[in-house]
Amino acid sequence: MSFRLQPPAPARPNRCQLFGPGSNFKLLPKMAASAADVINIDLEDSVAPTDKDAARANAIEAINSIDWGKKYLSVRINGLDSPWWYRDVVDLLEEGGERLDQIMIPKVGCAADVYAVDALVTSIEAATGRKKRISFEVIIESAAGIAHVEEIAASSPRLQAMSLGAADFAASMGMATTGIGGTQENYYMLQDGQKHWSDPWHWATAAIVSACRTHGILPVDGPFGDFSDDEGFRAQARRVATLGMVGKWAIHPKQIALANEVFTPSDAAVAEAREILAAMEAAKAKGEGATVYKGRLVDIASIKQAEVIVRQAEMFAE
Repeated sequence: MSFRLQPPAPARPNRCQLFGPGSNFKLLPKMAASAADVINIDLEDSVAPTDKDAARANAIEAINSIDWGKKYLSVRINGLDSPWWYRDVVDLLEEGGERLDQIMIPKVGCAADVYAVDALVTSIEAATGRKKRISFEVIIESAAGIAHVEEIAASSPRLQAMSLGAADFAASMGMATTGIGGTQENYYMLQDGQKHWSDPWHWATAAIVSACRTHGILPVDGPFGDFSDDEGFRAQARRVATLGMVGKWAIHPKQIALANEVFTPSDAAVAEAREILAAMEAAKAKGEGATVYKGRLVDIASIKQAEVIVRQAEMFAE
């Protein structure tokens, strides 16, 4: 283990982040009543330029008037290359109540992007006397973002989560695809004349997970565009969960249950994790550093893996 310990990520449910446009106020109470852990009111891509002011006003009204229960409430502001982002931040913090938990910053390309928003937020919090410290989530959706992912992950103590935005990422990288997430038709290997599809997002996912885990941030997968393909969503969610991501976006209400299903440890997995911990406790009592469980070696590293599963189960049960 390194002398510099890896900090833990925030201990909060983040299995599903449900998105909805701020321009459609009628959707927002329905989002609050959903089973998503995180709500993202969108002021960016899903809102037309002519609707930006109205969407921002709707988001502020929603923050102040809707009962969000235990939801982690986030608003995605406009990009820093737009004329709207500063007003998003100012109005949300000056007019929105303390119920707002997080600001999501899109298309982050370097640590300075986060610093700019952090400076503005810090100033407003000091001026208005806000008691709740706003957290940040950033979206990696460009070549610059993935190239600077390590410095972005270390950019601010406010940063709690980082997502992969596949569509804009693909465009920035010049990838020959119009799909949003999932396997792509032409990204395959041939074996004995048979096609085997690989995951074109694997390396970016792994890079984000590594940066996040190094700096104590929640790694989250972004959207899966074909909301009619439940099995495709499940497959991608299982892949990123295996790599260490904690949750996934939902761009349609039907994807909420799918995300919660994949990112909630099964009863069998929790039971096995508890059995591994019990087996290791028995081994330690005998002065042994490892033992055998169901025909396989388990040791201190196994304890850490099992503890993650048990902690997740306890958190989701609360």
